[in-house]
Amino acid sequence: MTAHKETGGSRKTCHVTLKTVAKHVGLTKGTCSAVLNKTAASKSVPLHTQERILAAARELNYRPSFYARNLGVKRTYMIGVVTREIGDSYGSPIISGIERYLRQKNFFFLTVAHRHDPKLLETYAHILQERGVEGFIMVDTFVNHPLPLPTVAIPGHRRLEGVTNIVLDHRRAAWLALSHLVELGHTEIAFMKGAEVSPDSEDRWKAICEVAGELGIRMRAELVVQLEGDDATPNLGYPFAKALLVRKRPFTALFAYNDISAIGSIRAFQEAGLRVPEDISVVGFDDIRIAVHNNPSLTTVRQPLEKMGEIAARTLLNRIEEREEWVPEISIEPEFVVRNSTRRAIALPLARRDGEDALTGLPVESSRIVATAK
Repeated sequence: MTAHKETGGSRKTCHVTLKTVAKHVGLTKGTCSAVLNKTAASKSVPLHTQERILAAARELNYRPSFYARNLGVKRTYMIGVVTREIGDSYGSPIISGIERYLRQKNFFFLTVAHRHDPKLLETYAHILQERGVEGFIMVDTFVNHPLPLPTVAIPGHRRLEGVTNIVLDHRRAAWLALSHLVELGHTEIAFMKGAEVSPDSEDRWKAICEVAGELGIRMRAELVVQLEGDDATPNLGYPFAKALLVRKRPFTALFAYNDISAIGSIRAFQEAGLRVPEDISVVGFDDIRIAVHNNPSLTTVRQPLEKMGEIAARTLLNRIEEREEWVPEISIEPEFVVRNSTRRAIALPLARRDGEDALTGLPVESSRIVATAK
């Protein structure tokens, strides 16, 4: 969108605008715009005049801006992606799936990260609207009220008008994980409940409790810890796994809230002298990219995260372009991936020597670790 003029042997670059083209052919900007953007108004412009305008545009190397080209139809071909954190192990593959689908459809997206700050979330939503986005995809973000644009939430658990929730079948996921542990002979199972800031936490925990009851698994209060905070690293689970160990209630398996907390837990167990899976089996949730590379590789419930991103993008574009009616929910089926972090249960110790931890065999005082758990 530039033209070059030679001045005294020097080369000067000029920005070519619609006004430049109109001046070159001696016509109004409105006439030139109609022809160059092929609007209905261009039909009233004589063909020889249209040819003059198009020739001038080619000669001057004029390219209409994206916004100018779509001003008449009020389209930006942009959507807003709102996520908890950019680059985290859960949201990153979802956004990758969104990007892949939008690229095929010549759409763009703007991404913002709110880090669970409600004021920041509200501010970013307004900013994205001001930038002209045509819809929202909310990733790992609570949606508490309807938004003024078509919206897809991953995961979404609150039914709101105009918001399509993409949710995993958590009941099926819990059944796959817990039945695997039961088949391996595990009866004393520890559980990590998700932090309150996680949209999946409540629904996943409800499903786990229901399935555990059906399978006859006794959920002991001493073997349940609730994660706290929004750490996106294995440090999320590490202190809470330590807290489980100091409670001196033996267990042979842990069902962690997600893969990140599972990986942190494995490190905590190994530091305490325990082997995974020989002493404690560990099951994660999500099947993030590093799960297969952990040592040991992680047995986990797989969410097809990239596919969920693609489904979200396709659903939103179909809504924007009115090819589909709004649906409140799209359910996604989980898979179960068995790797090296689970094995058949070993017998629990029947007794312990005075002053030793029942699970680790370490002196009680040396096994006490400061951690908060609820």
